[in-house]
Amino acid sequence: MTVRPALTHAALAAGLALLAGAAGAQTVLKIGYSTTKESHYGVGSTVFCDAIAKGTANRYSCQQFPNNALGGEREMIEAVQLGTQDLVNTSTGPLGNFVPESKIFDIPFLFRNYDHARKVMDGPIGQDVLKKLQTKGLIGLAWTENGFRHMTNSKRPIHAASDASGLKIRTMENKVHMAGYKTFGLLPTPMPFPEVFTALQQGTVDGQENPIPVILSSKFSQVQKHLSLTGHVYSPAVIILSPNVWSKLSDADKKVFTDAAAAAAVAQRKKVNDDEANGIAQLKKEGMLVDEKVDGDSFRKAVAPAYAEFAKEFGADKIAAIQAVK
Repeated sequence: MTVRPALTHAALAAGLALLAGAAGAQTVLKIGYSTTKESHYGVGSTVFCDAIAKGTANRYSCQQFPNNALGGEREMIEAVQLGTQDLVNTSTGPLGNFVPESKIFDIPFLFRNYDHARKVMDGPIGQDVLKKLQTKGLIGLAWTENGFRHMTNSKRPIHAASDASGLKIRTMENKVHMAGYKTFGLLPTPMPFPEVFTALQQGTVDGQENPIPVILSSKFSQVQKHLSLTGHVYSPAVIILSPNVWSKLSDADKKVFTDAAAAAAVAQRKKVNDDEANGIAQLKKEGMLVDEKVDGDSFRKAVAPAYAEFAKEFGADKIAAIQAVK
């Protein structure tokens, strides 16, 4: 007769343990990004989400919100800062409004190629800026990637900087980008990304500029005839976590999250590489006329005067330090 209470206690303990495990599994984090789930942002975010679920034995999992379902990038960063959204995988376009030091990466023709850009972002310079996010109520987990930006428009080919003159181009709300683009003679028009396709379709703007993966995933070939591979700006991206979530993580879970973000960066960059390698042919197939050998020197010459202003804002030594990374 003494066995029954013991079994009852054991069953109760087991039930409580199961309930505790189930409660732990209920921590579902919202992660948002601007493009489709099949895009580079979707690939990186999926790898991140899978890694945190595995690393925490499903105590943490993600619900993904692609296609600006939670708002534009600036709105999502604000929501993460406020704690009403848990995570965002975002370009650095609007990040300068929160972390001014990040704007240095937006200088046109600052980076030579992907290898150079990635070494800067993963090295001391990039990691120092990543840490600065914490001073603004944001937890930067890792730099991911958006890619080198190229110009599209519906009016004419852009081969040299002079060809860009007078075109109304949608840009992000980013003063460094806009200052640089004005030197090409463009008329930069800031606009939230969710509005861009319709604006191009209706002719509100003549064109836009984005990396190949974004041009592909956003189907801009449907509303843009000309693509010029200007590679005028390298666009990093970053996975940002709400401090509300970070503060509740154990040290072990913090490592899981940072390792997951590092894995996401690798996957997202690989997707950018793949889209760069295969996307041009796809966009041509979809009817775009592509200038693959743009007169880059004409653009660099045009933007040179703006570098004096960039040096005043960021420090000539800091710009030189980025350029010197091998």
